[in-house]
Amino acid sequence: MKPNDRHPLSPDVSFDGGDLDCGNGLLLLIRKHIDPMARGQLLEILSTEISVDEDLPAWCRLTSNELVSFTKVGKQRSFLVCKGKLEERGGANVAAAPSSPQSPTAERPASRVVVAVTADRPAVVPPPVPALAVMGIGSWPRPRWMVESMHAHVEGRLDEAAFHETANDAVRLAAAAQERAGVGVMTDGEQRRDSYASFVATRLDNCQLIPLTDLLPLVDHPEEFERELRALDVPAADVRHPAVLGRIARSRPLALHEFDFLRTLTGKPIKVALPGPYLLTRTMWMECLSERAYETREELAQDIVAALRAELADLLRAGVALVQFDEPVLSEVVFSGPKSRPSFMCGALSETRDPEHELGFARDLVNAVVDGMPRGRIALHVCRGNWTPDESVALTGDYRPLLATLREMRVGAYLLEMCTPRAGEMEILRALPDEARIGVGVVNQKCAEAESIEDVTAKISRAIDLFGRERLLLHPDCGFATFADNPICNTASAEEKLKVIAQAADRLR
Repeated sequence: MKPNDRHPLSPDVSFDGGDLDCGNGLLLLIRKHIDPMARGQLLEILSTEISVDEDLPAWCRLTSNELVSFTKVGKQRSFLVCKGKLEERGGANVAAAPSSPQSPTAERPASRVVVAVTADRPAVVPPPVPALAVMGIGSWPRPRWMVESMHAHVEGRLDEAAFHETANDAVRLAAAAQERAGVGVMTDGEQRRDSYASFVATRLDNCQLIPLTDLLPLVDHPEEFERELRALDVPAADVRHPAVLGRIARSRPLALHEFDFLRTLTGKPIKVALPGPYLLTRTMWMECLSERAYETREELAQDIVAALRAELADLLRAGVALVQFDEPVLSEVVFSGPKSRPSFMCGALSETRDPEHELGFARDLVNAVVDGMPRGRIALHVCRGNWTPDESVALTGDYRPLLATLREMRVGAYLLEMCTPRAGEMEILRALPDEARIGVGVVNQKCAEAESIEDVTAKISRAIDLFGRERLLLHPDCGFATFADNPICNTASAEEKLKVIAQAADRLR
């Protein structure tokens, strides 16, 4: 497109991107301004960076937004972008949030990580988690209206109160399904989360969720990355990824509000799942986005540890029976070779070193989070990828390469993928610490049909022989809907699978 003398239409919102290029923060500012706008409204982007002349039209094509026109006077450029298509402008009757020009090069004030936000709450002793307790790993399929509300909230079109009112209804449905299935430990089904990990960007200060399409211009080989996402059944236009805009801080809880609502619905023990510190560091550290706030990923990891540690303390004080840290990307560290494609988004986007270094880094981060906390109420979950029902896409390998690292993590329970043949033999888990509880996956959420009670009973019986009844916890291999937009199964299948576990466990009590 050639520059015009002037724009044919007036913008609804305007901001100055200064000399930032698309790979160094401009796309984040565009996303911040365009998300709250209505389709058909016009965003003016001012820029003095020459590379934006080519990169911005490419971004518009990737995100299905329309570049209406651009002007150029000396070094100063002005781009007029329509959210969606210009033909939709007639229906753009929703006012955009007011926006004032901001300097992208201005220093952001350093934020401190809040140690606790509920220090004045009395400590609550939770009900104990019994032997052979049945539980979901975490996520539950969201109703379509919940997913739509989630997108509207992230994009600034639905306020916080309305979003949580909608989410409360979704949690009621998820809790009722678990009760019908006969679980012993409840979760809220992660109904308020876009995914098991990236939701933290909506709760931490100086973080933002951006669509994966915004990241394509930032990776070394965008076409290859796009192919990898398609192979993993990841809808790049819908799935969002955390982006670090400055020093991260926890000025409000990450998941405590989820627990507070769920405990109004049940008297059973409650489990809350959180992304582990290694997973978050791998996910959130992208040199092209993070280096303006942190010089190294180790520096970022320190703030992540502080935020998770504060969250863990608040959850335990409030009465959460079990806090589960998810670290599935450990599998990629040991099971993916240099020529294999990544099985997690962060595998394609983030920095990694040799497996020995990565495993030691992960161990140290987990131990830093849980140091001094009651070990018996802290669990670790590991699986091999939960993007798609296609078993051939997920990683394969038994737990031998991970055992030394898992043994050195100071947690009280291991909740492990074990039903799928990709996970190897259950006997290998006998090498885990004798004092730890062992959670065994006894149904495969990737398979549409529910397993038979006989098959599940046999798996549980084998686990009792290996680990003893008192140590054993029972669950699916992974969550039923790790990603809100891309659930592994439907609600009926999820409920039936939990019911089969509960019925099999009753036979052995």
